[in-house]
Amino acid sequence: MATISSPRVPTIALWAFKAIIALAFLLFGAMKLAGAPMLVKEFDVLGLGQGFRILTGVVEVVGAALLLIPATFRLGALVLLAVSIGASIAQATRLHGDVIHTLVLIAATGFLSWRAWRPSAA
Repeated sequence: MATISSPRVPTIALWAFKAIIALAFLLFGAMKLAGAPMLVKEFDVLGLGQGFRILTGVVEVVGAALLLIPATFRLGALVLLAVSIGASIAQATRLHGDVIHTLVLIAATGFLSWRAWRPSAA
């Protein structure tokens, strides 16, 4: 039996993916802003101060919101890619932690950035 492919499926899939990534960063940012003990300790180890933890949390929450607004999707994707790259560098150099989760976020936000900035198919 043949199936009929809807041109809306890729659009729906992209929105679902953006929503999942935005939710993840919203949660990460909220944890930083709430002062989760594990994150307070991580930022102490980084030596950048707790103000940087707050700044990072705000950037993650704002980036998540930007990702979901069509007019700011490009900016949100780049902001979250930059945060992901920074987190990966921090994990690999100062925290010596598991970088796998940060690499997954780089791949996800990198895909969204590519998708946002690629030339439109005419």
